[in-house]
Amino acid sequence: MGALRGMLGSKHETIDAHLHITDFLQDTDGLDKCIKYMDKAKIKHAVIFGLPVSKLWAEWEKQPPGYYLGDNSKCYYYSAVDFIVAHEFSALSKEKQQRFWPLIGGFNATDKFGYKHIERMIKYHPGIWHGVGEILFRHDDLTNLTYGDPPRSNHPGMDNVYAMCAELNMPICIHQNITSVGTSSYPQWLHELDETCQNHPRTTIVWAHAGVSRRVYSPIYYQVVKRALESYDNLYVDLSWVVFDDFVAPGGVPDENWLKFAEEFSERLCIGSDVVRKFQQLPYTMQRYDVFLDSLSEKARKDIAFDTAHKLYGKVVA
Repeated sequence: MGALRGMLGSKHETIDAHLHITDFLQDTDGLDKCIKYMDKAKIKHAVIFGLPVSKLWAEWEKQPPGYYLGDNSKCYYYSAVDFIVAHEFSALSKEKQQRFWPLIGGFNATDKFGYKHIERMIKYHPGIWHGVGEILFRHDDLTNLTYGDPPRSNHPGMDNVYAMCAELNMPICIHQNITSVGTSSYPQWLHELDETCQNHPRTTIVWAHAGVSRRVYSPIYYQVVKRALESYDNLYVDLSWVVFDDFVAPGGVPDENWLKFAEEFSERLCIGSDVVRKFQQLPYTMQRYDVFLDSLSEKARKDIAFDTAHKLYGKVVA
């Protein structure tokens, strides 16, 4: 019965604000299959992107990796991912295209020429883009597994990108952990997010997973996120992936502090599946939010399930 219930999807109409249509090998099963499982999950729209890095099959590995943690080989930046996203989107009928809101993300975040990739994608595939992201900055083991300098949200290579996003009114979704894995709960990288928001107040920034990855921990994490939203009017948060399972509703039980926080900041919170290509996981992944959404007021529930994401991503900007 539990497995059956997991396939029924959410009881609420939602927008999936965080969906990867390619995996770390840059493979995809296509958006027609995605729509099939979106319907099962009761997802009306999905904010879609690929992954800006691709996993290397190293010469010393006999078996190909299937994930960035599959072995110790490196990842490298893969700009063609945005052409894959654009191709998959453009192959759909106009009616089906309305279900998806694509973002641009296939550039090296430490390259001061990164903004040129965004310009090219807008030039060669105009009229389909709803924002930029997910840009991978501080990200558990992936940071050290990626060739080049460690990306961070306040890297000088991003200044022109943020400026372009502000000029075009494009939201940008960023993955910026507050600290590294295996360290104390001290938020050693939170100042990087602070500097980003302070230096680019006109840029709408969506903080993916509220700065959490695997093995990133703080005993008062909701206070960290609350302080950030109180400090920066241009900052929004998506509650996808492990921040929900580890903090918002650990063990499937909503945390009272997070419920109060969600009521106060519902207009700046959204949810997403963070599914990576495996679209069959969408119904279960979105259904697990129900215990949290059901504990909120009607307004907060509608904001977080639908309205905030619609406000952020609901129009074509380039």
